[in-house]
Amino acid sequence: MPRIRQSDVDEVKTRVNIADVIGERVALKPAGVGSMKGLCPFHDERSPSFHVRPQVGYYHCFGCGESGDVYSFLRAMDHVSFTEAVERMAGRVGYTLHYEDGGAAPETTGRSRLYAANAAAAEYFRSRLLTPEADAARRFLGDRGFDAGAAAHFGVGYAPKGWSSLLDHLTAQKFSRDELVQAGLVSQGQRGVYDRFRGRLVWPIRDVTGQVIGFGARKLYDDDQGPKYLNTPETPIYKKAQVLYGLDLAKRDISRSHRVVVVEGYTDVMACHLAGITTAIASCGTAFGSDHISVLRRVMGDDSASGEVVFTFDPDAAGQKAALRAFADEKRFAAQTYVAVAPEGLDPCDLRLQRGDGAVRALMDTKAPMFEFVIDQRLKDFDLSSVEGRAGALRAAAPIVADIRDPSLRPGYVRVLARRLGLDIPEVQSAVERAARGADRAEAREKGRTAGSEPERAPVAASVTLSSLPNTRDVALERGAMMAFLQYGHRIEPDLFLRALQTPFGHPALEAVRSALAATDLSQPGWAVAAIEAVREPFRSLGAELLTAEFPARTEEGAVASANDLARGLLVRELQREKDELLRGIQRVPADSDEGRRLRYRLRELDADRQRLADA
Repeated sequence: MPRIRQSDVDEVKTRVNIADVIGERVALKPAGVGSMKGLCPFHDERSPSFHVRPQVGYYHCFGCGESGDVYSFLRAMDHVSFTEAVERMAGRVGYTLHYEDGGAAPETTGRSRLYAANAAAAEYFRSRLLTPEADAARRFLGDRGFDAGAAAHFGVGYAPKGWSSLLDHLTAQKFSRDELVQAGLVSQGQRGVYDRFRGRLVWPIRDVTGQVIGFGARKLYDDDQGPKYLNTPETPIYKKAQVLYGLDLAKRDISRSHRVVVVEGYTDVMACHLAGITTAIASCGTAFGSDHISVLRRVMGDDSASGEVVFTFDPDAAGQKAALRAFADEKRFAAQTYVAVAPEGLDPCDLRLQRGDGAVRALMDTKAPMFEFVIDQRLKDFDLSSVEGRAGALRAAAPIVADIRDPSLRPGYVRVLARRLGLDIPEVQSAVERAARGADRAEAREKGRTAGSEPERAPVAASVTLSSLPNTRDVALERGAMMAFLQYGHRIEPDLFLRALQTPFGHPALEAVRSALAATDLSQPGWAVAAIEAVREPFRSLGAELLTAEFPARTEEGAVASANDLARGLLVRELQREKDELLRGIQRVPADSDEGRRLRYRLRELDADRQRLADA
């Protein structure tokens, strides 16, 4: 494939706001002047350590060390090639790329073709919903309270009954059969290649950025021998354990309100959104699990207990199992977690149909804390009127309370369980403590087995970080100056910046970053990022931290003033160092000698230079 011109690569990067791109997946909030932060998408964390500096187009995680520009972010998150990342961002900003051979843009390959195929399929299904054949699909929607506007809002479509309707349509658009098989749109059988979705109502499933990555389809006809719901199989772009239906529509309100409502199906998501609960999402063909939690936490900005996660489950056996599965992962949310069960076991879609939008909104008012819900589920199978029943219920429910790691919550739930069972609090507290000790012993045994099965690894030298730098006056000046140079070098007085940048540092790690920046062409766009990439190991991560760390200033103007002051501070320190050396030299030579006069003249120059810096 021809290479994209480097000038175009740089130009596209300057036009893209990296915070907008990352913000589609991670809830970012201000973190000082010119900086934003959120929960890292590359590792699981409870406190945000992922920093983004839109001004320089760079991100860095202070927790796991991941860093880079918008292209590296896309490559890591979406597993696309560098060329595909550039092409995607060029399309985003409407920039026409040029290639080194001077020819037209080549056909995009790989994952981008799968996205394009899914987008074309979604448009085809949507158009078929308007045809006479799709009468059953329109009736299905209408019977559930969804009109044409609702169908259009969610992109609902219809897959014709034909053996290869979609296949024929997409091959006519120059998609190969191999691409369509890889996208999960068609299947390979003994009779050849055929449409995966036939005679079904179809919902497009989009990723958090809004790109169609797969479909969910419900059967409509009695002669359909397939499952009630059929989803896209696992593909390079569709991983069901990480996909949440409706997240593309809900993400903005989830991020703003720090609240999410987890429902069980596509029509439930539609009903909630149409009723005004625009933070509703659902898993796609799989149980809600830990990967879904990780995705939601990043979108929510789930770094405090101020948020809410509300699960809606059917009160039947399957719904109870779903609740218990969610409970197993619930402790990974920092937000408060609840369960809401509609009256008479209605799901949100049926609740809206029978009782209106207000009833769906009111469902959120009936929510109960997740721990209470799970405790009640454990107790329901015991006869609490008998001693034996209460004893069994206590043994069953005590581990739930023992698993509550928040020390401020556990005593309260001890009282809740005691009240449910009609037992004294000390008796319940004792049972909870025994359950906690048993869980700790089991965890220790499991860790011992795991440690014994893993080969010993040679220790790896840790990279230097900001937190590992010594707390001395000189290091503090050098650290602050490097942050100023990398973040605000373009706003420091040019002559002052260039002169201060040539001042050697005493700390070897900071000196490695300074020397890399000093060797960088500062006239080129993206020079700060280029400098970081040129820092030698093991100091590159320190450079990334200096570029993205929160700069100690309240306003942009204050940051610029501070950056100039730090540059002057370096020069004043260097002048003082030279003055001290001259004073020692004067003591070793006769005062009336040529060397003595030269040294005294240089001292006067240094004092004058220092005064000019002080007056600036």
